[in-house]
Amino acid sequence: MPRPKKPRFVSAYPAIAAFVPQGVTVTGEIFMSVEELESIRLSDFEHLDQERAANMMEVSRHTYGRILANGRSIVAEALVTGKALKIGGGAYEFRGMGGRRRRRGGRGHGRR
Repeated sequence: MPRPKKPRFVSAYPAIAAFVPQGVTVTGEIFMSVEELESIRLSDFEHLDQERAANMMEVSRHTYGRILANGRSIVAEALVTGKALKIGGGAYEFRGMGGRRRRRGGRGHGRR
């Protein structure tokens, strides 16, 4: 039996739950977890190095690198193949809620 996943900490639930290509035929859909989106936000939007971003998500740098690589791969597949990108699921908790943590359940759908 595999070990349960340790929750990753994210700043907030994404305001946008999906991206759909316009002007082309959608060839399918692909799913990204909330923590994969958070890793892309921290590294590519906030320009944090992996060590600082991993500390913010409370995971090891190596785990953070895997989450980030998987998230980038999902985004690339959606852009290149014209698939709709849907965001949701995963093993995460919110940080910065006055010391309280709100846990979100559910499993990410991964790549399909």
